[in-house]
Amino acid sequence: MEKTIEQITKWLQEQVKIAHVNGLLVGVSGGLDSAVVAYLIKRAFPNNSLGVIMPLKSNPVDIEHAQLVVRSCDIDYLTIDLTKSHEALYSTVETEIYTKESIEQLNNAQLADANLRARLRMSTLYTIATHYNYLVVGTDNASEWYTGYFTKYGDGGVDILPIVPFTKGEVRELAKHLGVPDEVIYKEPSADLWTGQTDEKEMGTTYDYIDAYLKGDEIPDKDRQLIERMHERTKHKREPIKQFTRRQ
Repeated sequence: MEKTIEQITKWLQEQVKIAHVNGLLVGVSGGLDSAVVAYLIKRAFPNNSLGVIMPLKSNPVDIEHAQLVVRSCDIDYLTIDLTKSHEALYSTVETEIYTKESIEQLNNAQLADANLRARLRMSTLYTIATHYNYLVVGTDNASEWYTGYFTKYGDGGVDILPIVPFTKGEVRELAKHLGVPDEVIYKEPSADLWTGQTDEKEMGTTYDYIDAYLKGDEIPDKDRQLIERMHERTKHKREPIKQFTRRQ
């Protein structure tokens, strides 16, 4: 495990050198994946790494855990409260859309709201990264990447992805070795997109099943079909932007 962590650390250092930037930053949510990334970038750049905590109608426990993470790994950090910014922007958009009285648009309100939260956080990270001349480090793991369980141009809008080869279970093992607090390691995964939201409840399957599927193990047929549908439906998130080819 230490060898793997050392390889990731060196890779992070190489990416900064290639990009001609000063360091790295990550949004710290209070969850497992962002905690592991915070610890890794602190290792790679003890004096040029930054954690950013971004409350947005967040569960208070998640903010407590985010603060616990930045303190425990001793990374420099900022806290940017996005609640008022989100309310101002979403209420303006919502008012205009609701005048159209489209049932489909009304039914998608929760998802649109959630995606805006993720994209506001992305915009905030890049604004801060520009000031520091840092790269934005993503927190997607292999299970999330395969199923497309991330917001396009939200938490999927990053410069580099250091833990994307690792399943959720493997990320948990990395966390244990790095010294991430147990409160974070064993909490129920949530993207903090709305009250009561959890990853597994939203996806309809478990990370254990997704991890097993990626390893080629047998899982219940209904879960296999769900995972494969998620992968196919979200293919556009993992592909480059399609470009029109001019013909002579």
